[in-house]
Amino acid sequence: MKWFITLFLAWSPLVIPLQASPADHSTAPTFGPLALLVGEWQGKDPEGKPMAVSYQWTGGGTSLVETMTKAQTPVMMTMYHADKGGLMLTHYCKLGNQPRMRADVPDSDAKTLAFHFVDITNLANPTDPHMHKVSFHFQDHDHFTQEWMLSKDGKELPHRFEFTRVK
Repeated sequence: MKWFITLFLAWSPLVIPLQASPADHSTAPTFGPLALLVGEWQGKDPEGKPMAVSYQWTGGGTSLVETMTKAQTPVMMTMYHADKGGLMLTHYCKLGNQPRMRADVPDSDAKTLAFHFVDITNLANPTDPHMHKVSFHFQDHDHFTQEWMLSKDGKELPHRFEFTRVK
């Protein structure tokens, strides 16, 4: 019996962390309609060229990762997370900079979600090209659009992307 207790005490610190992780946060209400985007999407860029975007949870359901891919173009990623009653994003752009934007937490049935510029890293001059805003427009569970606003030389240039869920 002593041998069993000793073995249990020796192995319990190793076994306890292997137990089931906390519940999946894929429906976290703080992400509003963004939580419904988890999965694979196909779409078109502003020039009508095909592209793909995927959404997946990371960090135990505390962050949403967006991965955008388009032929012969560097992959771009955007990380979304809750912060002080709002949502934040950091966009890892092919332009080589990383804008951060903020939005109010939307209702789960919101049809639009708008992120506004907070700050940016790796930008030499404020007039250099960088993404400055993004708005999501949710048509239904299988269709949405993103409108990114590129700031270049003090002017805002819209870039609209349309997506359909891959089934």
